[in-house]
Parts: sequence; C-alpha cells; structure tokens
Amino acid sequence: MKTRITEILGIEYPIIQGGMAWVAEHRLAAAVSNAGGLGIIGAASAPPEIVRAEIRKCKELTDKPFGVNVMLLNPNAEEVAKVVVEEGVKVVTTGAGNPSKYMAMWKEAGVKVIPVVASVALAKLMERGGADAVVAEGMESGGHIGFTTTMTLVPQVVDAVSIPVIAAGGIADGRGMAAALMLGAEAVQMGTRFVVAEESIVHENYKKKVIKASDIDSEITGASTGHPVRCLRNKMTRQYLELEKSGADFMELEKLTLGSLRNAVMDGDVVNGTVMAGQIAGLIKEEKSCKEILEEIITEAKAVVDARGALWAK
Repeated sequence: MKTRITEILGIEYPIIQGGMAWVAEHRLAAAVSNAGGLGIIGAASAPPEIVRAEIRKCKELTDKPFGVNVMLLNPNAEEVAKVVVEEGVKVVTTGAGNPSKYMAMWKEAGVKVIPVVASVALAKLMERGGADAVVAEGMESGGHIGFTTTMTLVPQVVDAVSIPVIAAGGIADGRGMAAALMLGAEAVQMGTRFVVAEESIVHENYKKKVIKASDIDSEITGASTGHPVRCLRNKMTRQYLELEKSGADFMELEKLTLGSLRNAVMDGDVVNGTVMAGQIAGLIKEEKSCKEILEEIITEAKAVVDARGALWAK
C-alpha cells in the first residue's frame, strides 16, 4: 500500500502509532515499526536522558524507521529536540505548540517533521514553516483534543495544504482507515487501538477498561479551562465535572488530575486515575499483537474500498 507518507517515511503501511504519554515507550514503538507501520516514542514531559535511553532501547529492537513525539509545552522540549538529532531519529511528531524554533535544526539533520494540528489555520502555518506532513486530529481522539470532528477536519485540511495529511481520531479498524483515505488522507494515526496491543506496557486494568467500554463511555474534562481531555468515565471524571460545574479554578482542577495518568497506566488505578481513550474504544474488543492489528486493518481497508468500488460499478 503506497502513499506519499509511506514513501516519505520508508514504511510498509500508512499507519502511525500515536505518541501517548506513559504508553508510547520503546517496546510498543519497535513492535509497530517491525509490523510495518511507524512506531512513536512519546517524550511527553520526560527528561532528555530518559528520552535518549528510550531511543537507544528502541534501536536494539528494530532496524525499521521510528519517530519521537515532542510535546512543545514540555520544559525540556529544547533539550529533547536536540536529543532527537544527536541520536539520529528521522521522524518527529509534535504537539501542544509551534515547532518553528526547532525546524531549521531538524531539517538540517534530515528529520521529517509532522505536527499534530486541530485546525486548518494551524495546518497552513505548519506547511509554511516547513512541515513534511500534518496529522489532522479530530475531537474523537483520546487525551488532549480540539473541537472539530475528524470527518469535518480532515477534508478541510486536505484542501488547504499541499503536503500529505494523516487522519487521527476515531480510527481503529480498516473501515476507519478506508474512510480516512476517501476523505483525502494518505495515512492514519491511531492511539487507543495500540493501548491494548499485546506489546503495550499499559496495566491490565487499563486495557480491560478500554475493552469493556461502550460507545458512550468517554467523557470530556477540562472544557471550561480551555484544555479539554477525553478519557473514560470513572470516579475521577465525575468529581472533576462536579468541580467544573461549581466554578472551580484551573489550579484546583489540576490538583485532582496531577499524576493521575501515570497512576492509571502504570499502577492500574482506573477508578481515580485518568484513563485516556478515544470514542472508538467501544469498537475494541480484544488484545492483539501489533502485527495482527496492522495486518487486519490493511486487509479490511482493502476489502472495504474494493466493495465500494464494485457498488459504484453497478
């Protein structure tokens, strides 16, 4: 399956794993890359030397391309940006800001830069800044989100820029991938689907909560603060939303979630922790290897596209 994204990144399938904090570490990234997609190490707020160690561990597990997600609000972002170059990583995805200050350094080192965007305006800004592609991420995604759906965002971004567009948000199977391609995307990025991969280090409690989720089990916290986060409903989300309704300020709300993602991912606290997951969680019913996930998605996407082609031919 060939698109501009597979050619640019040197990968077999146009499927990218999301750079999820605490989840996207070297084992998952290597497994996705070995299966033919692009694995991503999520730098999140980790110190530079931790990111360096993760990159080196990933190289021990795969000789395929992989990338690093740099969160630009991270106080260590500048040092992490340099580590990417020093360690010879060839792909960077970015979030929570504008990567322009690092663009010259990355481009000089041959790094492909793919910012995550939630609007047409930001996509155009990233293209002008030298981005090689953009991830158009709809509000169906887990974690920090924007306010536009994938179905409406992707085609508008495709029309607005000439660089390749990667669709994200609400995609977990071949049908979703086929739909994204029909909207003009040249690849998809998935996070929630890989949370429950066999190679994911996520606690079993977290995986089970995703697998048991229904279509209406996700909740958005933080909308009143301008920092909306999609996660699965639990005791923490109920408390958070009650505080929001009572007019609690940002700092009071932050205290409730401080360290809560780590507690859910690593310790399995799915009652008081933040269980980030997209609306597509209700579609995920079992744990599979990254290889099985990618092969099933590609097979199903081809079947869907072929079937729709036959329908029109009639």
